[in-house]
Amino acid sequence: MNFPDKFHLTPEQSVFLAKKKWDENVYCGMRMENRAVTFPQTRTILNGVNVPNVQLDDIQAILNMRDVWKFLFATVSDPVTIAYFCKLNELIARNEALEWGRLRTGSVGISGTDCVPPVPKYEEVKCELEQIINADASATEKALDVFAWGTRGQFFWDGNKRTSMTLANKILIAAGAGILTITDKHMERFNELLLDYYNTGACEELKTFLYENAIQGMTV
Repeated sequence: MNFPDKFHLTPEQSVFLAKKKWDENVYCGMRMENRAVTFPQTRTILNGVNVPNVQLDDIQAILNMRDVWKFLFATVSDPVTIAYFCKLNELIARNEALEWGRLRTGSVGISGTDCVPPVPKYEEVKCELEQIINADASATEKALDVFAWGTRGQFFWDGNKRTSMTLANKILIAAGAGILTITDKHMERFNELLLDYYNTGACEELKTFLYENAIQGMTV
């Protein structure tokens, strides 16, 4: 299936949309990691207000996502490179992982699956990312491919889904093609499809689901 762009926003409209939706995207990142925070709690923490009964690890994760979105807005026109990919992880996984901002050097499994991604090799990851970015495809398809590739590749010790989603959104926002955010009502089905993808390596059903349910935009 081809995934043409659903939206064709100007750079100004694209950044406006992203700034309207970024707190929802941060919350989406928390939900993808099964963290026990609500959307109101997430927004309150993003506004710099202390929230009782929220774990310090969850607060750290939310503040890390705040910082990566600030970085994204400041670099939205920068090229997508492996260095940029690693920088996103550095901000997202700061103080959460064994190491952040660098490709992992040991083996990991993916909970609930039989998938054991190989230890990443820098030049191979660099080449794979360049192939996605330079493909003859829409920005939306590149964003979906980056998300699928990054989540299953597990290139970092932690924060792979959030890092991959942020990179996907960088691609979308730069092209004026919308924003990728999975809402609560679609999260359970997303997790089912993601587990299937981890086990099979076939990403078309996941990409189709995200294309139909998670690409948000605006009409002007």
